[in-house]
Amino acid sequence: MNKFRVTLLISTYNWPEALSLSIKSALSQTVLPDEIVVADDGSTERTLEVIEQLRSESSIPIRHIWHTDEGFRKTIILNNAIRETDSDYIIQIDGDIILHPKFIEDHLSEARKNTFLRGGRAILSPEQTERTIVSSEIDAHILSKELKNRLNSVRNPFLSLFLTRVSADIAHVKGCNISYWKNDFIKVNGYNNMLLGWGHEDIELAARFYLSGVKMKKIKMKGIAFHLYHNINSREQELRNYDVYQKVLEKKITYCEDGYAQGEQYPYKVL
Repeated sequence: MNKFRVTLLISTYNWPEALSLSIKSALSQTVLPDEIVVADDGSTERTLEVIEQLRSESSIPIRHIWHTDEGFRKTIILNNAIRETDSDYIIQIDGDIILHPKFIEDHLSEARKNTFLRGGRAILSPEQTERTIVSSEIDAHILSKELKNRLNSVRNPFLSLFLTRVSADIAHVKGCNISYWKNDFIKVNGYNNMLLGWGHEDIELAARFYLSGVKMKKIKMKGIAFHLYHNINSREQELRNYDVYQKVLEKKITYCEDGYAQGEQYPYKVL
């Protein structure tokens, strides 16, 4: 039994069908988190309806942190969602991720002080994604057809002992499968609220973790996640955001000026 509180943090924006599958997979875990917190970047009422329905079926709290839709402001809502939890450990995914039943168990088995975890994901084909959405059933596994990055769907705890390791490869961190201590997150001031629009907010956070002395462990063959296919988001801000990441590396910046501590400047609601 864990001696610390754990939150599963799920980011979402206007894809309630995918979010429903993601939460259902979270509620089917061998080890449940203490709570699920949905960080909602401005979705419509349909997402609220889905969450309320799942709340009625859940044995753990499902909390919904929402702000108005003013464009891609994922960093801001993630910071404020974390402000609303008193958990010690955060396991973070996106709302289009379906979890292997042992996903939470695997992350907690690898959790260590002064360390954050980076996992991978396999990607379902458009056809498999559509079938899964239509059926509303969790249908993602190693034998799923047309699975991209299939090796990432293989769970083997024995081989994981040899493949999971501390790594400096922060440039490929993805927020759809990471976990970290809330105290470490606060130490670097969380996500950079100035990174608006899609792109590189996760590696910028990872860089500040790394430069502040928080090690990264790359987990393989555990912490399995399946990513539902979707069209690519607008990348208008990608180069600007990448420049911010490069500046963090060059100047060895560990604390962003506008992040977690400034969250109260950005209105949000707990629904």
